Amino acid sequence: MSFFKLNIRLLTLLIFVPLFLSSQEKNDTKPNVLFIAVDDLTTSLASYGDPLAKTPNFDRLAKMGVQFNKAYCQIPLCNPSRASVMTGLRPDAIKVYDLDAHFRDEVPNVTTLPQLFKDQGYWVGRVGKLYHYNVPAAIGTNGHDDPASWHEVFNPKGRDKDEEHLITNAEPHRKISAALSWLKAEGEDSEQTDGMVTTEAIKQIEKHKENPFFLGVGFFRPHTPYIAPKKYFDLYPIDSISIPYAPENDRADIPYAALAHNCKVAHYGLPESVCLEAKQAYYATVSFIDAQVGLLLDALEDNQLMDNTIIVLWSDHGYHLGEHQGIWQKRCLFEESSKAPLLIYAPGAAGNGIKSDQVVEFIDIYPTVAKLCNINPPNEQPGKNLMPLLNDPLLNWEGHAYTQVLRPGNGNPVMGRSVRTNKWRYTDWNEGKEGEELYDQIKDPKEFNNLESDPNYQQIKAELKTLLEENVSGQVPTTPFNPDRL
Repeated sequence: MSFFKLNIRLLTLLIFVPLFLSSQEKNDTKPNVLFIAVDDLTTSLASYGDPLAKTPNFDRLAKMGVQFNKAYCQIPLCNPSRASVMTGLRPDAIKVYDLDAHFRDEVPNVTTLPQLFKDQGYWVGRVGKLYHYNVPAAIGTNGHDDPASWHEVFNPKGRDKDEEHLITNAEPHRKISAALSWLKAEGEDSEQTDGMVTTEAIKQIEKHKENPFFLGVGFFRPHTPYIAPKKYFDLYPIDSISIPYAPENDRADIPYAALAHNCKVAHYGLPESVCLEAKQAYYATVSFIDAQVGLLLDALEDNQLMDNTIIVLWSDHGYHLGEHQGIWQKRCLFEESSKAPLLIYAPGAAGNGIKSDQVVEFIDIYPTVAKLCNINPPNEQPGKNLMPLLNDPLLNWEGHAYTQVLRPGNGNPVMGRSVRTNKWRYTDWNEGKEGEELYDQIKDPKEFNNLESDPNYQQIKAELKTLLEENVSGQVPTTPFNPDRL
């Protein structure tokens, strides 16, 4: 090596060593946590293989961290799912199954994830929807919040609230909160509630960047009504959209109880043209939220916080967009509504940039985030610490995920429960009295062929049923719930 080249190399090392040491010093402090929740987001992202989705910033985060391709919520309904994530407990432990109950009614002394960080000296704040809100009615309020979880809360309210009279409601007999409804909005992103959530979140990042923070950022879309500026609708021409394929006899082997009580009629009885408009609007709102996520990532980079900030992005559950001959929204135990995006970026993790196909649960989020910050979670949390998968996403995990949902039934409520392994999904309704489902997820990922009565699969069905019985109750709870809010 020439003297000139040697000196250039030494000079390069001298330039970068201080930066490296600075980074190390920063990482020796408590890491920040940016905790992003997106409402009603299914895996309709390009990084999850959706060919329609225009989601460069979700994809950017997936490349930065670990994307969990098989992450499952505990219950596909907003309030109970969020309560489960934030407490790290299953619905059966907190007794939250509907949209009204509050987890502190049954577990008043539980330490929530943000509360845990408060106890460790972090500044802890919330912008937007982390716990349940009635959307859009409660936008601008505290919603179904938990005051003990936060030092400060911020509840933006944008022009979408003022322009609800402009919304197209394809089902006028339903409120826009539950109907296929949408609006191609005028104006800028920053005028919408979720744009204002982003603006406020960036302010808080900049305000608290000198000390460790846990910032919960909750976006309201793509929950109905699907509202986004017009430019996002333009990304999805109607002729590029289609209704999901299903065999002609798809519903013949599906138990009646398995179909969500708000979606017994295929596609709500709406014509295909209207359903395509609704799906266009859904994807438009996903791309709108994608842009907001990008601004948050930019803010971390601009404030030189990326090397000391853990980012967790999750949705409360998945979402149906017409599968199984016309199921929409949530409240089902099929793959589309049980599975949801989960992306975790931990600075320096060996697995960053690699996707994991291992089965994980949303109750795993609590112990994982705590351990990433060297905090011991309370002993009662049943979830697993996912740090081994963050370091080796291809690790053989042998995970099981349990999802349940309570149906109002015809005067007699019904509990449905499901277990997902790498190969199988088994579901029973009213402990099997109102039907069972068994799907081979390798050969039949769209769950078209129910094998529950096939004699060749009775042994595996029995093994999976035993797992369910050990982890999730199949009985209707004796604690209070509102059948109209299930």
